[in-house]
Amino acid sequence: MADAADDWSARRERMIAEIRQMVFDTRLDTGREVIAAPVIAALRRVERHRYVPQRFAAQAYENRPLSIGEGQTISQPYMVALMTDLLNVRPGDRVLEVGTGSGYQAAVLGELVSAVFSIEIVESLGREAARTLAAAGYRNVHTRIGDGYAGWPDEAPFDGIMVTAAAPAVPQPLIDQLKSGGRLVIPLGEPQGAQSLFVLEKNQRGAVTRRKVLDVRFVPFTRRPG
Repeated sequence: MADAADDWSARRERMIAEIRQMVFDTRLDTGREVIAAPVIAALRRVERHRYVPQRFAAQAYENRPLSIGEGQTISQPYMVALMTDLLNVRPGDRVLEVGTGSGYQAAVLGELVSAVFSIEIVESLGREAARTLAAAGYRNVHTRIGDGYAGWPDEAPFDGIMVTAAAPAVPQPLIDQLKSGGRLVIPLGEPQGAQSLFVLEKNQRGAVTRRKVLDVRFVPFTRRPG
């Protein structure tokens, strides 16, 4: 068992080294030369191989997205690191995630904040992610099945909001549920068109500014019919 654990740990370290290099390589686009130390520590603690289908476990620490079924993917580790870093969270924060997927991003956030509220529209994925997160001991990560467009009003406002699928426009309910001084990280664009990652910030007067970070490719934001 120790040898297996050491092997997974070594793979995570190689993944982290690749992320650091990729962050440096994209520094002119993102404005970031390094990922904050707490985010790196969270990536080191979360066992990504537990959040992918068993058949892909050996590839879990490769720096690329992987299929998790239902037409969805677990994001590239570099993108998880970058989006988490851009959210700029603090230990006491409460964060909303739209698009639980496998639960990996929620777990990374769970290492950094006091509470994560994560919504998944695909029921089978949401149920599996909830089981995985519970088995990993993330009592501060709360999940639900639903349409993330509406956010989670009962738990709002949030210090940070992360959306893990590309939407054609920023859902207004998410802006409304963001605290003053908070950040919203979201990919915007059409499914078959150009997509870009944006950071939105709400100031103390409630005004929202947005900044483009870099071009990306995400699965499309899914909504319930009607």
